[in-house]
Amino acid sequence: MKKILTLILFVTLILTTACGNDSEPGKLRVMLGSNVVSLDTAKATDNASFEVIADCIDGLLQMDKDGRIIPAIAESYDVSPDGKTYTFHLRNAKWSNGDEVTADDFVFAWRRHCQVSDKYAYIMGSTVACIKNADAVVKGADPKTLGVSAPDSKTFVVELDAPVPFFPSLMVFPTFYPINEKFYNSLESGTYGTTHENFLYNGAFVMTSYVPGSASIQLQKNPDYWDAANVTLEKLHYQVVSSSDNALTAYRNKSLDLVTINGNQIEYVKSDGQLSKDLHIITTGLLQYLTFNQDPKNHHAGALSNVNLRLAISNSIDRESLVNNYVMNGSRATYTAIPIDFAPNAKTGKFFAEDQKQFAEYVGFNPDKAKEYFERAKSELGRNDFDLTLIYANDAGDTVIKVVQAVKAQVEENLQGVKITLQPMTKAEYLDKVTTNSYDMAVTNWTPDYDDPMTFFTLWTTEGSEISEHWSNAEYDRIIAECTTGNLAADYNARWNALYSAEKILLENAVIAPLYTGANTNLVAENVSGVDFHSVAVDRVYKHAVVK
Repeated sequence: MKKILTLILFVTLILTTACGNDSEPGKLRVMLGSNVVSLDTAKATDNASFEVIADCIDGLLQMDKDGRIIPAIAESYDVSPDGKTYTFHLRNAKWSNGDEVTADDFVFAWRRHCQVSDKYAYIMGSTVACIKNADAVVKGADPKTLGVSAPDSKTFVVELDAPVPFFPSLMVFPTFYPINEKFYNSLESGTYGTTHENFLYNGAFVMTSYVPGSASIQLQKNPDYWDAANVTLEKLHYQVVSSSDNALTAYRNKSLDLVTINGNQIEYVKSDGQLSKDLHIITTGLLQYLTFNQDPKNHHAGALSNVNLRLAISNSIDRESLVNNYVMNGSRATYTAIPIDFAPNAKTGKFFAEDQKQFAEYVGFNPDKAKEYFERAKSELGRNDFDLTLIYANDAGDTVIKVVQAVKAQVEENLQGVKITLQPMTKAEYLDKVTTNSYDMAVTNWTPDYDDPMTFFTLWTTEGSEISEHWSNAEYDRIIAECTTGNLAADYNARWNALYSAEKILLENAVIAPLYTGANTNLVAENVSGVDFHSVAVDRVYKHAVVK
């Protein structure tokens, strides 16, 4: 016990020293739950990276505090009658090196993305943005054939293969941000975005301190920002804090102004008269789920390629217990492949996943049904015992540790013969494992890039998988294609219903096991206002934040 207390005091001391009680007007000190992986818009895949990139770069459009799409670098845009051509008219804006932001910056960035991006290459193509020839460019065609052009320095034209009703909302996402080609080419190959000096800014803030893996990132107001008159913050300081205990400590000792807490800390804060006034619970569009490696050649003889084993695992997990006893931050148990309270139907107003019981035959907590699935799996595989490894990123916050421990206990209790080994690793190691087919199961999550169910459904197409499940289904691919570039793309009701059919295929095959829809429980200092919280694209925006 003395050793534990000593360790806690030591960690607290380090945190306090790192952050420092350096409160001052105009400076906002914010917790990041994990390290930034990359500042390169073609390489970033995580929320922390997207948030910091969005602090520093403006795209064509942005969101206001209510999530409405408003102008950014593009003052305005026109859409052709057939919905397949967008013409963006750019304002006068500058990069931090003094160069004008031009249409060519977008042309270069989008072409480059199709050439070098790994996990997000698909977003330009036929399953999401439908940019003309994007799929071909991703596969090696001449990038000049991509459907983007710059008739002049202030006009950016995008041609689509099919109408995309949510296309403007895509422009908020960092994947679609510009890159200054001259600056990029001046750098040593592979170094773009690796330090604050190898990054160029046209947004509200510029970085003054950043190196890969850094626990502290410093930003300051960009005096040359086109909308600088509406930016009040002078400084923005990020501190990586992966523990909720340490986050609360940092907030109480006034080292940080905005932190995210979970678990027992939430109940403690609610019972504290002063702290409870600073509590803000924000619904997110995050879906936390288990993914299964179905490759029959993996090192466990392809056991997880058996659908009954996957269904057995999914039905042995008590999701209500997970959110009530381990996550404890307002997150909600989820039994669909789309998160709760996300993607409202434009005609009925109902959220896509409003009916959480529609797939109860495949997803739920039912130990008896889980055992039935398990008996079928054992018979089909000719085995009674299964040793599986569950990987997770241990620098993504302490909640995930509690969740994987609970999942392990529940599955092993309900499926006698299944043993799960938990394997923690850094986020970079985790991403390498899931993309190189070196895992059995993984706890992962996805935050929507735009306000439509397709932001999730494209993950599991044969060509668009973000996490490598090694699953492919021709009928699923056909439905998604019909809903993007096919006959259903322009028929709202038919498209909506078809997406439910795709979801059924996904869940009856237990490609994933949904766990919960996320929520963030934030403590925000009483002298801080104007932080915008969003459930899509970029979680937090500080452009209009004020620190008194």
